[in-house]
Amino acid sequence: MVVSDAPNGGGSSSPPLVVEQTNTLGITKPISLAGPTDADLHRNAELEKFLLDSGLYESNEEAATRREVLQRLDQTVKSWVKQLTRQRGYTDQMVEDANAVIFTFGSYRLGVHGPGADIDTLCVGPSYVNREEDFFIILHNILAEMEEVTELQPVPDAHVPVMKFKFQGISIDLLYASISLLVVPENLFFLSSWLTFDIVFKLIYVQDLDISHGSVLYDVDEPTVRSLNGCRVADQILKLVPNVEHFRTTLRCLKFWAKRRGVYSNVTGFLGGVNWALLVARICQLYPNAIPSMLVSRFFRVYTQWRWPNPVMLCTIEENELGFPVWDPRRNPRDRYHIMPIITPAYPCMNSSYNVSASTLRVMKEQFRYGNKICDEIELSKAQWSALFQPYFFFEAYKNYLQVDILAADTDDLLAWKGWVESRLRQLTLKIERDTNGMLQCHPYPHEYADTSRHCAHSAFFMGLQRKEGEKGQEGQQFDIRGTVDEFRQEINMYMYWKPGMEIFVSHVRRKQLPLFVFPDGYKRNRMSRHISHSAEKMGEDAAKSNLGSSERSVKRKNDHEMLDEKLGKPEKRASISPQRLVCVSPESCSSQMSIDGTKGVRLAKNAGTKCEIKSSNGLLENGISTEGAYVHLSETGGVHPKNDSQNSRCSEVQNENGVDRNKAGEMDLDCLESAETASSKSLSNCKESAVDMDQRLDNTHNFQRTEYSDYVPTASSQALNCEGDDDCVAHPDQF
Repeated sequence: MVVSDAPNGGGSSSPPLVVEQTNTLGITKPISLAGPTDADLHRNAELEKFLLDSGLYESNEEAATRREVLQRLDQTVKSWVKQLTRQRGYTDQMVEDANAVIFTFGSYRLGVHGPGADIDTLCVGPSYVNREEDFFIILHNILAEMEEVTELQPVPDAHVPVMKFKFQGISIDLLYASISLLVVPENLFFLSSWLTFDIVFKLIYVQDLDISHGSVLYDVDEPTVRSLNGCRVADQILKLVPNVEHFRTTLRCLKFWAKRRGVYSNVTGFLGGVNWALLVARICQLYPNAIPSMLVSRFFRVYTQWRWPNPVMLCTIEENELGFPVWDPRRNPRDRYHIMPIITPAYPCMNSSYNVSASTLRVMKEQFRYGNKICDEIELSKAQWSALFQPYFFFEAYKNYLQVDILAADTDDLLAWKGWVESRLRQLTLKIERDTNGMLQCHPYPHEYADTSRHCAHSAFFMGLQRKEGEKGQEGQQFDIRGTVDEFRQEINMYMYWKPGMEIFVSHVRRKQLPLFVFPDGYKRNRMSRHISHSAEKMGEDAAKSNLGSSERSVKRKNDHEMLDEKLGKPEKRASISPQRLVCVSPESCSSQMSIDGTKGVRLAKNAGTKCEIKSSNGLLENGISTEGAYVHLSETGGVHPKNDSQNSRCSEVQNENGVDRNKAGEMDLDCLESAETASSKSLSNCKESAVDMDQRLDNTHNFQRTEYSDYVPTASSQALNCEGDDDCVAHPDQF
């Protein structure tokens, strides 16, 4: 049986639209029960038309192709299990009953996938069919022999083991879960109420089994739990939102927005599909009678003011007799360092956003403020929906970038090599934060680029660099990140499937020296068009001037002197403020030097292994890092400036092994949520989930502090503000 986007694999239609929702979903009461006004309905029609015109919905032909692919895949895994059952000497009856079932999850299961999107699938098989040999070897070989299957890539060592491939041109991510049954029932979506936990797993044959029931996790390992949780979480999300259709439209809209603004990528430290789904679902709970246009606006309003690391939860965290660890910062020290926890609703409840770092959280909060500003303009009829989805001009936002070039002998090798490097880019961000005590902020960009003029397999990623916003440094201060980059490269080169020709090069480039292949039209925009785009993006800037980060970024862009002669007014060189490392990571890390000299011209170097030119603004590259000594040089305006230095490279001391600067992670919160919506007769009190007191409006003068996680209880009551007196409010929970 193939499961599509219907909950639990059923073929029933979506729930009817709800005019007014009165029951409470979530861990707190709703913020507002107000329904749409005529103006809201008009804006909603415009939003839905915009989404349709933007091509976010697949055609009927593509939908039919997806169903056909899932049916073929379902037949393939059924045949695979029967073949294994016969080979292992089971009875003819067992061979006849042997079965495996394909489930879907992710965007396809939630019903928000678009054209060209991949399908997240899960194969559920019997207890005697294992993952290591049967799935990743035998099934892999079966798929490899099929003409319809291309780009087959097994990833057995991933946090959630997965097999990636294309089936008739449709991208598939296939997981495997072996459950504690000898025969997997075909209808894996209904569990009779009389079947208790003890009975189910003593039976060889079970007519029906609910995959969302906790008993399916009996006697399985943690990778299997994580594999099953994709489907279980999707089911719970659809059960916990008041209106599924409104949820789907809102989620489709915000996923499109996140991709346009460069914050859609779990692997690089931003948020992925399940994270955005959970955030949207929580807004649907807080505004149960709102329509999509209202929900989009409320989304930005709420998360602009959310007090991280207070967790986003759709339901209370429950424990189970199975004993799997759940997210609990009181018991698990590692959970205390999660700075943007978004908790999954299915047991065992986990933090789905553990990849988020201080730098990526800063970027997302900045984008939430941007979205909130545009939505305010839309509600005042001063802007159209298209303004919300303007692309983020990443290569105009910073003066300095790290360029990561990935090379391989052919496209197949590049696919595997690039996936490995991309999965480790988050570690480079954390290492830079660690070795600069959080003073040098990184903005990893989730989009990849390729230089098509090269005669080799190539891919490149970029990372923006700037001083921590709000921190004023001395003119001429420097950040030496050569040891950090060298440590990162050593970890990358430990790839167990490394082949000759697989290379990685990391170099520092100034904005004006960016390669042309990163620009969509093949050339850089002139200064006039930049000013026009920035003016459009800065609408309502006066309302945001109270935020120090936004105003400082504005000043930094207006004072961009990259076109001036860098030799004029050159500041005096000062000592590096990076900590020294007591013991070097490797012999070459103390001798090799990463050039971040932006004043040198572009040169070409050749790598003997790949016979491919490596473009760099930093001179000749050796061993993946440039050999001209320099430091990252910062001005008082917060820009990152390169400056030559003839000193020898030094290794940086690891001050914080956890990769988080606990003394500097906190930030002042913005104003609290509005006390009541327009249709509300009085303010709603005790809105604990968002850690905002709805009866008392807070202003920017309040002093928010963080406390120990020992006070944290993962329920609704733990997320309220503890206000002492009239001014001081202590937000639970966290200590950094």
